[in-house]
Amino acid sequence: MSTPPLSLSQSQGTRLLGASGFTRLCKGISLVLIALHILLHLFPSAITYLALIPARTIPFAWNLITAGYVEQSVYGVVVSTIGLLFIGKLLEPVWGPREFLKFVFVVNLLTSLCIFITAIALYYITRQEHYLYLPLSGFHGVISGFLVGIKQIIPDQELPFLKIKMKWLPSITLLCSIATSFWTLEATAYLPTVIFGTYMSWIYLRYWQRKPETKLKGDPSEDFAFSTFFPEFLRLVIDPIASIFHRMLCGRSDASNDAQGYTLGGELLPGSDPIEASRRRERGARALEERLATARSAEELQTDATENV
Repeated sequence: MSTPPLSLSQSQGTRLLGASGFTRLCKGISLVLIALHILLHLFPSAITYLALIPARTIPFAWNLITAGYVEQSVYGVVVSTIGLLFIGKLLEPVWGPREFLKFVFVVNLLTSLCIFITAIALYYITRQEHYLYLPLSGFHGVISGFLVGIKQIIPDQELPFLKIKMKWLPSITLLCSIATSFWTLEATAYLPTVIFGTYMSWIYLRYWQRKPETKLKGDPSEDFAFSTFFPEFLRLVIDPIASIFHRMLCGRSDASNDAQGYTLGGELLPGSDPIEASRRRERGARALEERLATARSAEELQTDATENV
């Protein structure tokens, strides 16, 4: 049993996208992004210690963490801040502040680690030193991960005005990033972060995220499988490949979940697929409705106050 798609009118979508209802945690992280960008503008040499420079990551290992919060351009800090505030006010009520912050930290760290390993590998393959000394940083990996979270909790919800289902946002973002990288050098620098941010967030949500209500980990539903990032006609090719990597990388995780109770005697238990996926969508839809109701109430109060004046 799945939750029916929640449809939004244009006016409801406008309220949802309004500049209200931002969470304290998202505001705090936004201030960190802005503060570090200003710091970098005032002290350009700080990029050596804050950004990910593969040749200097050892001994400056902390840049695996700090790099994700350092935006080198005004465009980057504006896009990341807006994305964090607007997407965060959808995800944080569903996950909770603690889980939301954990997601940001883990996805940021794993994305930086993947970029570091990739840069080192490219250097040994090509012997080009710019792979070692190019400063890499930005919050766009986590923003890409947020889109995967949106795909998970409200996949069938349509974007206001565009009539595009939320489940396709990560795929469209990746496709646009790849296409743009052929035209501009700056987009090429962003591409690895977007790719790894998307994939690491899916890994985290698929296998590692804990469910307090079920004490299980991950989202085993077919609607959140890796092949769902691709068009239907490609899934016959993607599924066998994905299943190989699934068994190689996550076999123990599956065994652990089975032992804890995903199945018992061949029957699904509460919290497993598809019941857990349905509950997650219900929570996402409920959080979305609450945001809309709050925005609607604020708008009515403002209208009443204007009329009284």
